[in-house]
Amino acid sequence: MAASLNLIVLVLLVVVLNAARAGPVPPTKSTTAGRDCRIDSFKSLSPRELEAFKTARDALEESLLLKSRRCTSRIFPRAWDLKQLQVWERPEALEAELALSLKVLEAMEDSAPGHVLEPPLRTLRHIHTQLRACVSPRPTTRPKPRGRLHHWLHRLQEAPKKEAPACLEVSVIFNLFRLLTRDLKCVASGPLCA
Repeated sequence: MAASLNLIVLVLLVVVLNAARAGPVPPTKSTTAGRDCRIDSFKSLSPRELEAFKTARDALEESLLLKSRRCTSRIFPRAWDLKQLQVWERPEALEAELALSLKVLEAMEDSAPGHVLEPPLRTLRHIHTQLRACVSPRPTTRPKPRGRLHHWLHRLQEAPKKEAPACLEVSVIFNLFRLLTRDLKCVASGPLCA
């Protein structure tokens, strides 16, 4: 009896030690990072909100075409798809994408025709606030992002330094609907986005 009890204790000890050596396990869902995380409510936007974005995009595209800006690089390439990231990496990538979009659109607000950017900016700010509640701040002990996430975050961070403001505007405007209908929906769907 004592020998079998010792064997059980030894097996449990080996299991615990192996689990401790494996290191931290990434969370299965980043959308549960904060109590106030309500990103799942953005699986789809209302038709009124989408229409406000369409109106703003059309007005801005027209003004950009009149200025005939030529940009060769793409900040958001066609191959950019959040499904390529791990589920817990997606909110961080979307948060960076939203932050850059807000920064560029807010800079354009004064020069935009009419008040066409007010409703979209209000919606984007609300989404960004909700998303930030879902993205845990990166503690200094947590490893830096690697692979595709690192590449994307670096690209978004460097874009304002490397790109002409006019090209940033073009990239953000042409990416708006993908951000809202694909990237946001994917993050809001959590593990169901595959």
